[in-house]
Amino acid sequence: MTNKEWFPTAKFGMMIHFGLYALPAGEWKGQRMDYIGEWIQSKFRIPNAEYEQLAGAFNPVCFNAEEWVLTAKAAGMQYMVVTSKHHDGFCLFDSAWDSWNIKKGSPFGRDMIAELAEACYKHGLKFGLYYSQELDWHDPNGGGYHRGHTNMGMSWTNDWDFPDNDKKDFTRCFEGKIKTQFKEILTKYGDLCVIWCDTPHEISEAQSLELYDMIKTYQPDALVNSRIGNGIGDYRSCGDNQVQFDKAVGTSYSIAVGERTGLYECPATLNKTWGFKYFDTDWKSAEQVLEIKNRLNAQGVNYLLNIGPDHLGRLPAPAVEILKKVGEAER
Repeated sequence: MTNKEWFPTAKFGMMIHFGLYALPAGEWKGQRMDYIGEWIQSKFRIPNAEYEQLAGAFNPVCFNAEEWVLTAKAAGMQYMVVTSKHHDGFCLFDSAWDSWNIKKGSPFGRDMIAELAEACYKHGLKFGLYYSQELDWHDPNGGGYHRGHTNMGMSWTNDWDFPDNDKKDFTRCFEGKIKTQFKEILTKYGDLCVIWCDTPHEISEAQSLELYDMIKTYQPDALVNSRIGNGIGDYRSCGDNQVQFDKAVGTSYSIAVGERTGLYECPATLNKTWGFKYFDTDWKSAEQVLEIKNRLNAQGVNYLLNIGPDHLGRLPAPAVEILKKVGEAER
């Protein structure tokens, strides 16, 4: 069965947002993050020189790839999508580009993506990777600098370390870091079911097409979400937490007319945040998760449900318990 055939049967997947932002856990120098945890660097405009110190303390010693995978399996989930690189530019995989990654730049010293890929293969869970293909606050030419408005008052681009947006050139970032690391994630971790892109702003149609063609060269069966940008992609990714989903209503991430597959997915969170915030305890109940899942599935939409592990690599206990109940109810 191809991934195009499998995807509409999958119905339920686990998304994981994990990275350095799990260490501050929504709080910076006595101030609480009033938005999603993974945006803490932009919210408090933390200089890279200061943010980089988090990498020296990032040691998720409780991380166990099989525990994550088996938790997803027990809930009835059919696939997992993990943030290989989020907007802060820090990678959960070993990259040859630089040392701004978990293998070379943290005490943990292991390739987390490799371990998750192996655990998914072992237990029969499909594996996909999220990669922020434009926003990169660690790169002086990371995108988002021409976006006409802020994200909840926060800058899309790093304009605290690199304030002169007029001198930024995303093509430099794209031709260097982005293409190098895209090839790495496409060639090092076996068969991938999904490549999950995000937040296209500066990226040109030619660049989106180049990434899409690269994906199809190295992972011909992988599906690409519509957030690769410019009306390109294999399936439509609706808005974050857009659980009231109507196929007739377009979104900012919609695929152009004549979309390739007619497949849909709703990315949503189990609480309010994506990356871990220690004080976000607004968990959906198992009953709420099931209601959303069943309603979306009846509309032909996959439910990709996110959890943010804590800085030690643990899935929060309330989340594990909720997913356990979901799985029991579905059996």
